[in-house]
Amino acid sequence: MISMDKKIKILGIVGSLRKDSFNKALMNYAMSIHLKDAEIELADISEIPIFNQDLESSVPESVKTFKSKIKNSNAILISTPEYNYSIPGGLKNAIDWASRPYGDNSFDGKIVGMMSGSGGYMGGARAQYHLRQVFVFLNMHPINKPEVMVPMVHQKINENGILTDETTKKKIEELLQALINHAKKLTD
Repeated sequence: MISMDKKIKILGIVGSLRKDSFNKALMNYAMSIHLKDAEIELADISEIPIFNQDLESSVPESVKTFKSKIKNSNAILISTPEYNYSIPGGLKNAIDWASRPYGDNSFDGKIVGMMSGSGGYMGGARAQYHLRQVFVFLNMHPINKPEVMVPMVHQKINENGILTDETTKKKIEELLQALINHAKKLTD
């Protein structure tokens, strides 16, 4: 149970490993919002090795750290591009590791919000649909509204990696508030 004076812990995960990722810029905006009742910590999935079940008996430190951050959070916020109509490999790999070994699913029961940005007109919608399928198996609770899918994302982030589009900013703020509200309900 979360007391009134304790902040909701949100773990941010960016699906793109690219240094100047547009989806990292979306996450950076989310992290820049002053939240009186929540805080966002960013997870680094870049050092997680490719999943290999043979390694489950000696889980790599990067995976242990990631799993610990998930377990110690109240909610998850994912910002991801869409690769080949689906989830980027690095993100899927991190999810696979965090849900293993069988019986130790770090995501079990977590509330999760998603946002996506892509250079196309669908804004990463197909990646979000595939993530929702994964969330069903992981027993996660996705936020359904608002949907934050940012089409033509490269036109909404300036050369310094700063989100400039006011409509997108508003949608991210709404998503964060919905995530916080749902996390409070699940933890009461």
